[in-house]
Amino acid sequence: MKLSESSIFLNDVRLYAYHGVLEQERRVGGEYSVSLRVHYNIYKAMESDDVSDTLNYALLLELVKREMACPSSLLEHVVGRIGKAVFKEFPLAESVDLTLTKLNPPMGADSAGAGVSVHLINDKTL
Repeated sequence: MKLSESSIFLNDVRLYAYHGVLEQERRVGGEYSVSLRVHYNIYKAMESDDVSDTLNYALLLELVKREMACPSSLLEHVVGRIGKAVFKEFPLAESVDLTLTKLNPPMGADSAGAGVSVHLINDKTL
């Protein structure tokens, strides 16, 4: 069996956080959604059935919660911090696809949210 591509993911994790340019956003806070896919070679875990051979998504969730708890003006800054933390704590991570959505942005429109999406590559795995 040959492995083409593999990843672990967190889908639509809902968190309350204090990000935003406006003072009120940083004081009152708001609801956010985080979706994250971490690409790495899962072959060893497929064979061993041992959690030490995988990237543990429970630990990944704790990382996301920790970074979301640190207020930032820009969502771009938040996703940058999350990406750096993933590559630091999970050196086998090859790349990360990350979407951060502010669910009720203060922009005077009825919407399902606004946010940022990035694809980051761990240059240490190249």
